[in-house]
Amino acid sequence: MIDLILMQRVAKLGQMGETVKVRPGYARNFLLPQGKAMRANRDNLAKFAEQRAQLEAQNLKQREEAERVAERVSGLTVTIIRQAGESGGLYGSVSPRDIADGCAAGGLTVSRAQVLLEQPIKTVGLHTVQVELHPEVHFPVIVNIARSVEQADKQARGEDLKAADEAEEASLEAELAAELAELGAASE
Repeated sequence: MIDLILMQRVAKLGQMGETVKVRPGYARNFLLPQGKAMRANRDNLAKFAEQRAQLEAQNLKQREEAERVAERVSGLTVTIIRQAGESGGLYGSVSPRDIADGCAAGGLTVSRAQVLLEQPIKTVGLHTVQVELHPEVHFPVIVNIARSVEQADKQARGEDLKAADEAEEASLEAELAAELAELGAASE
């Protein structure tokens, strides 16, 4: 285990300024390269103590800016058109990169790393995804995945697409039965 000083809040690990013990691989491959932590030795502890007030002020400023952006784009809906089967399963999936690109089209520039998606989305419908603007600021984005723009509009209005499809199928069956009955009467 390696002792590190956190330079910012890290989810499920600790707050800025805390000294934590982590596995060497996590430190070497994630925390240290991204500047989220530094090794907890005597020199770094003294350096952090000197810069703590400045780092906290900088962190507070970044958080406030992220909160303003989150308020401005609250209620953001991203529409993604994909091919899907009859049951609503996508041919492929929607990844964080797709959602980040949709957010950019909606006026919010985020990287795919800021889109918190535990697993890719594989079904048509409305999905709520968290976007992280700052380690302490998250906000929801509604992702509307549909086969067409018309279907996306219907989903956004809250229409039940399965019921509409079933009703359309029933009307087509009734129309077909009426045509067959006419053909049967005409052939007699």
